[in-house]
Amino acid sequence: MSSTTVVSGRVWVFGDGLNTDAMYPAFAMRMDVPEAAKHVFYDVRPGWTEHVTHGDIVVAGTNFGLGSSRPVASLFRHLGVAALIAEEFNSLFLRNAVNAGLPALTAPGITGHFHDGDTGSFDIATGVWRNDTTGAAGQAKPLPPLVLEILESGGVLPRLAEQGYLPPELADLLRSGIIPADAGSGDA
Repeated sequence: MSSTTVVSGRVWVFGDGLNTDAMYPAFAMRMDVPEAAKHVFYDVRPGWTEHVTHGDIVVAGTNFGLGSSRPVASLFRHLGVAALIAEEFNSLFLRNAVNAGLPALTAPGITGHFHDGDTGSFDIATGVWRNDTTGAAGQAKPLPPLVLEILESGGVLPRLAEQGYLPPELADLLRSGIIPADAGSGDA
């Protein structure tokens, strides 16, 4: 696996049908990102945000992120989540994650190969994944080159700044987190 496209870390496993309301509760939408991030999966897994650490990976089942286009990716990024791996993503949620620079890889059947606390490695460019705890391994469909370029830039807004469509100094601000890379990607 290429080291530049490999995401490795402790895995948290979630089930099917997790909607954006469960990830970003309505009451938290009135809060700034650092405070709102404390409420990710508030009803589904209370206290999860107190245990997730920088570099952790969320593995989930089908229909991950269905519902409204709440900018959940900014909360995951604030928490330090390195990637989202799901059996199936809601397309709007997937776009939100990529736009925010958060790797999101579709890997059918993945939840059957991981448990909370396992360590996983996922190469988003080749689709190769491995449960480093158990040795289970497999192949998912890799992310397309354009998506990899957007992720490498840190999201769609930093990429647009790099390409001259936005002021160039904005790219560094977006990557620094001073301005969220998914600013303006809320409900459509």
